[in-house]
Amino acid sequence: MKNNKKNLLEEGSRHSIILKTIVKTYLETGEPVGSRTISKQEGFDLSPATIRNVMSDLVEEGYIIQPHTSAGRIPSDKGYRYYVDQIIKDKEIEIEKLKGEMFSRVDKLENMMTGLVRAIASNTQYAALVSAPSTLEYKIKYVQISQLEIGKLLIVVVCEGNIFKTTTLELGDEINIVPTPEELLKVSLLISKELDSKTISNLNKETLEELASAMPKSKKLIGMILAKIIEVLTAESNDSNILTSGAGNLFKYPEITSGENANSLLKTFETKNELVSIINNSKNDKNEIKVYIGKETGVGSMEDCSVITANCNFGNGLVGTIGVIGPKRMNYEKVIGTIKSLMIQAEKELE
Repeated sequence: MKNNKKNLLEEGSRHSIILKTIVKTYLETGEPVGSRTISKQEGFDLSPATIRNVMSDLVEEGYIIQPHTSAGRIPSDKGYRYYVDQIIKDKEIEIEKLKGEMFSRVDKLENMMTGLVRAIASNTQYAALVSAPSTLEYKIKYVQISQLEIGKLLIVVVCEGNIFKTTTLELGDEINIVPTPEELLKVSLLISKELDSKTISNLNKETLEELASAMPKSKKLIGMILAKIIEVLTAESNDSNILTSGAGNLFKYPEITSGENANSLLKTFETKNELVSIINNSKNDKNEIKVYIGKETGVGSMEDCSVITANCNFGNGLVGTIGVIGPKRMNYEKVIGTIKSLMIQAEKELE
C-alpha cells in the first residue's frame, strides 16, 4: 500500500531519505542512480526491491525520472527543488543554533577583552592594548549560498569558533543567465568543500582556477562569489579591533611625554594605525612574549618607550594580542608576570 501523498516526503521518511540520496549521488557522479547503488550506501538496511518501490512512488509524484527503461533514476526539477529547500532548511536551523552560541561567545569575548585591557593597565600602571582575533585568520567551515530573488544571492560564511558573516551579492548584468537551483547547489557545495579549513590568505588565483576547472560554465559566478567572501571577511580587519586603556598613565614619565612628544603619543593611541604594525609583528613572531625597546617598536612616537606583547589564545584557533606600553625603565619582570597571569585567566574564562 502506498504512503499517503500528503506524508510522502515527511521529514525522516524513507521517501525523503531516498530522494535526498538520489539527488546527492547524482550531483556527485552525474550518472543515473539505481536501487542497488543506494542499498550499498552506508546506513541503508533496505533491500533493492524495497528501494525500487519507493523510487516508483517518487517517479509517480514527479520527483525523479527514469531516462531509459533499464537505467537508474535522476532528479527532476521538482526533486532538485525539494533537495535545495531541505538543505536550506537544515542550514538555517544549524545557523540559528550557531547564532545563539556565537552571540554568547562574542559577548563573552568582548567583555573579557574590555576587562583584560583595563586589568593590565591597572596592574602595571602603564598603557595597555588588546587586539581581537583578525577576520583574516578565521578558518572557514562552510559556505551556504541561496537565492533571495532573481539576480540576488544570500551568502553565509561560517568560520571556526561559530563566527559567521552574511552578505548579499547582486549579480547585475555580469551574469547573462540566472543560475538554476541545481547550478547554485553545485556551486555552493563545491565552494564549501574547497574553502573548508582555509583562511582568507589561502584564497588566491590558484583557488579560483581549481574551482573553475571543476565547473567551467560557472567560472564567472564562482569568481563573483569568492570576491564577495573575501570582501566580507576583510572588511573588519582593521584598527577598530584594538582596545586600549591607561594612556594617561604614561604622563607619569616625563622622558616619554615631554614637549611635542606627548601629542604624538596620544595621537598614536587615538588613531591606532601604528599600533597595528606592532600587533602584526607580534603575531608573526613565534615567541610567546615579545619585547620591543626604543626604536625596535618601529613607531616614531614610541622611541623612548618599551613595548611588551604576547599572543593570547581565545579558543577555536582564534588568536589575539595583548600588550603593555611604558617607559624604557618599566618593571619588566612585573609586566611579563602580569601578562602571563592574565593570559591564563582569560583563556580559562573562554573555555
